[in-house]
Amino acid sequence: MERVPDSEVIQEMSVNTGESIYDLSFQQPVMLIFLRHFGCTFCREALADIAELRAELEALGTEVVFVHMSDNETAERYFSRYKLLPTRHVSDPECRYYTDFGLTKGNFNQLFGLKSWIRGFDSTVLQLNGVGLRQIGDGFQMPGIFILRDGEVEDAYIHRVASDRPDYINLVKRCCEVD
Repeated sequence: MERVPDSEVIQEMSVNTGESIYDLSFQQPVMLIFLRHFGCTFCREALADIAELRAELEALGTEVVFVHMSDNETAERYFSRYKLLPTRHVSDPECRYYTDFGLTKGNFNQLFGLKSWIRGFDSTVLQLNGVGLRQIGDGFQMPGIFILRDGEVEDAYIHRVASDRPDYINLVKRCCEVD
């Protein structure tokens, strides 16, 4: 991991239902998924992937929590569209938590390189995730995933390019599966 947020950041983050991320991480591991804007086909793909894998992730004892740059009402429309409600999520329109967790702004190649174009076609057209106008948020913001347990970051997946498609199940299993 390139950068780990201090515990104060994790303690102050609270989800739409009022609980703190810090407190949730003592109840069970938390998979904190930092999304790109909702107009991004890869953000939509991530929502579709999590919708498909959510039961398995929860069976592994993990709570999925999304971090997004939109207001809660906009985010919940997308979570509803992907059958992810109810879900806990954090609204971060200023991208403060993205920065605190070390997620950077993407450069041209990370956002628009050949790999992203090829994967973009697959995600947009073949998987029917579509693409929309850039929604509320920073279109250059890169996504990432963090596994939190007992108030600390246990593991992370930092996207190298916007089109990276993480293996969510193996990320959880790497650090959270109980023998």
